[in-house]
Amino acid sequence: MNSADDLTAASGRRPRRPSWAGRNYSLLTASAVVTHLGSHGALIAAAFAVLEAGGDGGDVGLVAAARTLPLVLFLLIGGALADRLPRHHVMVAANALNCLSQGLFALLVLTGEPQLWQMMLLTALGGTGQAFFSPAAEGMLLSSVQGEQAGRAFAVFRMAMQGAALGGAALGGAMVAAIGPGWVLAADALAFAVAAALRSFLDVSGVPARTPGGGMLADLREGWREVAGRPWLWGIVVQFSIANAVVGAADAVYGPLVARDHLGGAAPWGLALGFFAAGTVGGALLMTRWKPRRLLLAGTLCVFPLALPSAALAVPVPVGVLCAVMFLTGVTLEVFGVSWMTALHQEIPEDKLSRVSAYDWFGSVAMVPLATALAGPAEQAFGRAPALWGCATLVVVVTAAVLCVPDVRNLRRRTKEVAVAGAPAVPGADSGSADAERPVGGLG
Repeated sequence: MNSADDLTAASGRRPRRPSWAGRNYSLLTASAVVTHLGSHGALIAAAFAVLEAGGDGGDVGLVAAARTLPLVLFLLIGGALADRLPRHHVMVAANALNCLSQGLFALLVLTGEPQLWQMMLLTALGGTGQAFFSPAAEGMLLSSVQGEQAGRAFAVFRMAMQGAALGGAALGGAMVAAIGPGWVLAADALAFAVAAALRSFLDVSGVPARTPGGGMLADLREGWREVAGRPWLWGIVVQFSIANAVVGAADAVYGPLVARDHLGGAAPWGLALGFFAAGTVGGALLMTRWKPRRLLLAGTLCVFPLALPSAALAVPVPVGVLCAVMFLTGVTLEVFGVSWMTALHQEIPEDKLSRVSAYDWFGSVAMVPLATALAGPAEQAFGRAPALWGCATLVVVVTAAVLCVPDVRNLRRRTKEVAVAGAPAVPGADSGSADAERPVGGLG
């Protein structure tokens, strides 16, 4: 307990925040809110910047792929680095790179006619920053809370983060329509600068010292052993490597095109994404109360609705129906996200969190560049609607397949009593009921 906590206790006042919401957790939550306000508007702005520069669906896919490709190349290195260096230093440096790349992208859009290669290069720099940021951030968040209230803490974190995404998407779509994509990109650059300042105050003095390893490759092998030894972990990573790829293509390429041709442009698409974010807020709120006993079974069953937005765009349905579909998808996907983070927090040693998170992120985004780059050619070869129906079908197939893994069906939440007794976390062991987050690839 710090001096402020002592003073609160002595005065008899109730603390202004829950006991599990310590300084690091509060800083991480505040900085995530800031970046999500900016980045969700910037996703819409980047797509429409390409279209306004004369690009087509294939060009939008190439720019989206340029952001994701560095994630595939550098995520594993970023994870190993984050388990070696102070994680907050890695996070601040990555935010600085994102600020620079988005600032230059905004300047390019505001001052002239951006070329495709320029937009791809700057987007790739942003993806590089994300590759080093994500494993460090997830490891930092997982280590910032302890005990049986971890699940509630992660659900509240996600609720705040997704609430910011809701506002960012809706505001970003409206701003793109009103003043153009350049100013939205500039606002995102400013958000990264503010978030870097907040994250510079994170305190890592309480994090256990890490034993020096045998080098980067040895660290990566050790992280891989943690993943390969858990069928529930690598099974779901494989599932989302496919699901995120096709959903990423639908969101980044087909969504803006359907919006332009059938829904009325950027504002309705931003509204639909805002409803998705509203659904994730609702899902996170649900998970502050609901503690499913079989974590991954409940979470995986809630992945099936992820196929619905692609199907809705394939029809295409009216804006109101699309918004309802996006809201439902957000609710159910958040159940998975919180359950997944609970499982990682419960099962993975603290000193390996960033490396395991890196393998998780790597699997989640590895196929996204290929899918987004092929989205345009697939539309030309098969038509937009058949391509979207294919996306929906693949989500259903891979989600059904991962339910065949016994540990996915049987991994259970640990109770306080089991943890105190020192019982091991054995997938499938009946350990009763107790208490999570995780950015799900490009959707989280």
